[in-house]
Parts: sequence; C-alpha cells; structure tokens
Amino acid sequence: MKLNSVIPELSVSDIGRSLDFYRKILGFTVEYERPADKFAFLSLGRAQIMVEQINGHWQTGKLEAPFGRGINFQIEAENLEALLKRLRGYALFREPHNVRYAVGGRSVELRQFLVLDPDGYLLRFCQPMKLKSKIDKTKTKNIKKTVK
Repeated sequence: MKLNSVIPELSVSDIGRSLDFYRKILGFTVEYERPADKFAFLSLGRAQIMVEQINGHWQTGKLEAPFGRGINFQIEAENLEALLKRLRGYALFREPHNVRYAVGGRSVELRQFLVLDPDGYLLRFCQPMKLKSKIDKTKTKNIKKTVK
C-alpha cells in the first residue's frame, strides 16, 4: 500500500460507530488498526483516511458536534450510483447533482453528492463525467460552479 502525501485523521466520538459507517455503509476497507488505541486506517480506491476515538492527544480546542466545520473531504468514487444505493435510507446533506469546474484551461464535469458521517464530517463523493479540451474564456465564470 502506497501512502498518500496528505492523509486526514478524524477524531471521532465512537470508533465502533464510525467503523460501521465507513466500512458497512460506504464500503471502505480497514488497511490496519490499533484496537487498543481505538484507531483505524481506511481506504476506498485511492482515498485514505484515519479515524481515532477522541483521546485528547490532537485536540486543539473544544470539540462540539458537528465536527469538521469549515472543511469537506472530496472522495472520488468509481461507482457513485452503487454508493448511493448503499446509503439508501441515510439522509444526504446534498442530493446528487452535476457540477463543472475550470481546471487548468479545461472544463471538468463531476457528478457528486454530500453526506455527513456520524460525527458531522462532511464527505463529498464525486465521479468524473467528462473532460473537455478547451474552455471558452468568455464563459469561465459560469463553469466554476454550474449546478444542474
């Protein structure tokens, strides 16, 4: 397993509940864990995260639900529809939609949805739809965030 250069570690209130959500609902794989530390390293495709039950070691301030305010984690999914089926009955933060972004002179279109994990971390799952070779510079403002 090759480790990514940046791997977020999420402080969670209940490691068992978080592992159930990430593994059983979202389909993440536990790469390794340290049960005594209530820690697990998880992956889904090329995405990697660590979860650890709150222990005070990394706490820079008071943790209040929802955790992770001001951040969302974009996670590329191979099959967004299959993931949505696994989440059936689970409230989504934002329903599936298409969005376009200008990226280095190209237009990238993604299908995405957002869901909160049990502690309130915002997860944005996306699947690339298509890549266009050139951007009409007169329409760049519309490409940045055109939601369909």
